[in-house]
Amino acid sequence: MVGRVRLRAGARRSTGAADRARRVPGGLRFTQEGSVIRVRRSAVIDAPIEHVWAVLRDFNGHSAWHPAVGPSAIENGEPSDQVGCVRTFTLKDGNQIREQLLALSDRDHVSTYCILDATLPMRNYVATVQLKRVTDGDRTFWHWESTFDVPRGRERELEQLVGGQVYEAGFAALAAYLRRDGRPFSQVTPVESQGVVATSFGGPEVLQVRRLDSPAPKSGEVRVRQTAIGVNYIDVYVRKGLYRMIEPPAPIGMEAAGVVLESQASGFRPGDRVAYACTPPGAYVTVRTLPADQLVLLPDYVSEETAAALMLKGMTAEYLLHRTHRVKPGDTVLVHAAAGGVGLLLCQWASALGARVIGTVSSEAKAELARANGCEHPIVTRSYVFAAKTRQASGGRGADVIFDGLGQDAAQENLAALAMRGHWVSYGQATGALEPVNLSGKSGTLSQPVLFHYTEDHLQQMAGRVFTAVRDGILKPDVRHRYPLAAAAEAHHALEARRTSGQIVLLP
Repeated sequence: MVGRVRLRAGARRSTGAADRARRVPGGLRFTQEGSVIRVRRSAVIDAPIEHVWAVLRDFNGHSAWHPAVGPSAIENGEPSDQVGCVRTFTLKDGNQIREQLLALSDRDHVSTYCILDATLPMRNYVATVQLKRVTDGDRTFWHWESTFDVPRGRERELEQLVGGQVYEAGFAALAAYLRRDGRPFSQVTPVESQGVVATSFGGPEVLQVRRLDSPAPKSGEVRVRQTAIGVNYIDVYVRKGLYRMIEPPAPIGMEAAGVVLESQASGFRPGDRVAYACTPPGAYVTVRTLPADQLVLLPDYVSEETAAALMLKGMTAEYLLHRTHRVKPGDTVLVHAAAGGVGLLLCQWASALGARVIGTVSSEAKAELARANGCEHPIVTRSYVFAAKTRQASGGRGADVIFDGLGQDAAQENLAALAMRGHWVSYGQATGALEPVNLSGKSGTLSQPVLFHYTEDHLQQMAGRVFTAVRDGILKPDVRHRYPLAAAAEAHHALEARRTSGQIVLLP
């Protein structure tokens, strides 16, 4: 229920020229004849702040709960939590209004908006909604205020309209809305999201933008507004159907970072910055609900964009170098695609561990990039011929360990490049699935590890080691390619055509 509603300052009038020209929140300046008034109202809502904010942050959700609001729509199909989006709606009394979202902070639970056009006699209207947590009883303090210009003589009428019929009525209506069926809002209501889905298995052209719903978090789950999404070659495998991890149409993507909107799990609160790299696919979305045990909190020195580019690739490098094959000083390491997202991290980290790093790349420019990141001997080849140069660079011995994300087309050269008793680690299949291979001639071993078999038991430890390596300057994430989320197909084209180096992110 609404615990209390109190008028904090009523309406404040000013009619002088100086007042009409003064600046108000939002950077607006009054220039029209009339009076400037400020309306303030506040209430305590008997519901947790996460539940109240989940409703209020949806700029197009007011028609579902406010008794004065009729049909409402966001113009141009933009997300309803995107700063700059415009909503057009009709009040129950017939008046029409267009409003724009000026600011939205999930960390501070604050939103600011303004009226662009209205049939009501109000101009330069700017309003702010702010929530604060009331720890006594897990309730929410809601403050709503606005400043606007009205014709002289109508100050009291319009102050009562805004303060009473909009704000106070809104407090009571939202409290009732949150109590419907005796269940909190967050347990029954999805949040609209936009995502890129694979409409079928195939090429990049099957990736299409769709409107999706992010389900309300259940116990042990968290809802996240994503700010950056990582692009990885495993996304290509999923899109093509090589890894049958989805049934189209469905969103793809394995890693992202963002800000917690709502939490039903201990250890996470709204406003926390988080990241993940996990199955099932579904990261190519603006809002996602997922189990809290798949999330890690971000330290202050790791940005969300860096985390989105680093989680899957960084933890891949971590388990390859520290778990699948513990690289030690003096080892000769062969890294394929050494200028790629995982390859650069492997070169940086293996070099820091004291290994001699040899890498394959597809161009001289990529050779320079790999060399600058710890690859002592880059080999330029587009036809997967590298064994002779690997043995030459290693004094005839060959590679003690090969980190192979290529697959079948490089198999024979890998076998020739492998040192006696060497370890061939096949963690990807960019050129096709690896066929059975006989390593008895070199007493070699073959591993085919999967990241998620490691993270299911060691996620926090692995992510912590990656973040520490970033802090210590061992890993230097290099986000070289940024695409809008809607351009995911273009990112896939570039990745498959070998036009990328370093990390790739999508920005919602």
